[in-house]
Amino acid sequence: MDLRIEHLHDHPEHFPTVAAWIHREFWIGREGHSPQRMEARLRTASDPDRIPLSLLALADGEPAGTVNLVENDDEEREHLTPWLAALLVVPEQRGKGVGSRLVLELVDHARRLGVRRMYLGTDIPAFYERLGATVHEQVTDAFCVMAIEVPG
Repeated sequence: MDLRIEHLHDHPEHFPTVAAWIHREFWIGREGHSPQRMEARLRTASDPDRIPLSLLALADGEPAGTVNLVENDDEEREHLTPWLAALLVVPEQRGKGVGSRLVLELVDHARRLGVRRMYLGTDIPAFYERLGATVHEQVTDAFCVMAIEVPG
């Protein structure tokens, strides 16, 4: 498999697809959210030299996953910034290293932007622990906020 990680803004034809993925996985059923609203948010990640950033995984040229770096992804923890948000790999590409590559590429971009630590919320901490993240706060038995130290 040829796996490339690129900026989503370089592939505008995939904005609707990625927005639908994120909406379906994380936002469906929440009032006031729609794929169109998510697409508008993704389109704000238009400058690779500032946050927000949106990365797209392309497996053999086809969209396979996404991850984002945003200022904040948790209204109750506005003091924590920035956040790794909406990591998603399409089902047929899971277990092939796509998610890990997306996270590691995002860490590289964060480093380039001067970020020293980023946060994320998850119900699968073991995945992120393998990539160097640590639990910052155990929110519930099934959900935690993690921190990833960005090497200098």
